Amino acid sequence: MTDAVRGSGEAAPWRPEGEPGGAPLAVPNALGALWAVRHGQSTANVAFAEAGAAPLEGRDRDVPLSALGQTQARALGRWLVEYAGELDLVVCSPYVRARQTWQAMAGYAAGEGVAPLPLLVDERLRDRETGVFELYPPAALAARDPEEAARRDRLGEWFYRPPGGESLADVALRVRGFLADLERAAPGRRVLLVAHDAAVVAVRFALAGLGAATPEAVPPVPNASLSHWQGDGHRLNLRLWGGTAHLAREGDATA
Repeated sequence: MTDAVRGSGEAAPWRPEGEPGGAPLAVPNALGALWAVRHGQSTANVAFAEAGAAPLEGRDRDVPLSALGQTQARALGRWLVEYAGELDLVVCSPYVRARQTWQAMAGYAAGEGVAPLPLLVDERLRDRETGVFELYPPAALAARDPEEAARRDRLGEWFYRPPGGESLADVALRVRGFLADLERAAPGRRVLLVAHDAAVVAVRFALAGLGAATPEAVPPVPNASLSHWQGDGHRLNLRLWGGTAHLAREGDATA
């Protein structure tokens, strides 16, 4: 998803008001801890915020960070200097904006004498695919295909699947598979993911447990935010959602 969003950082329970059923069943997970970073602001985030009525050129996977996004990524680097000792592995999306975010983080930390962390790139952490409407702001979608725009509004973000693309439910399926593989390959390790809002939302949904309700509204994941799950030897427990305190310390990095 390329729409800019904001969040409070609170790890609130995930069950829409009035949703029937009891608490979800915990899914066992042997990771020591999991951190998830959304990439810094991208040039597409800027364009979408301006509500343009024309699609952007190029491929979504090639969209770079904006100047503010680079500043946000360096702020994440300062966070990394403090927390690198609590991490064992980094797994990054292959998209340019995520790779640039990690490169800026790692570069800043290296300049402060922090030893490099092992890095993997996994395709399953890519952003939500939007098919024939790739890089279409909402106004551009409405101008090209009003009926499709109405279908998106009717179904909501979790279930809407653009032609040739993915719904957020589809993203959750591939991210669930990624988390299962990661847990088997790296038990006990403390892992940092660098990805996209769709992938981070999918991580939260997958770790919420068996029978977790799908959200009526997608929880916001701000650019360059941090979410954190802490392991207890049996499962991962959500401790922080969409935190941006590390950006506030940098003054202009939250604009």
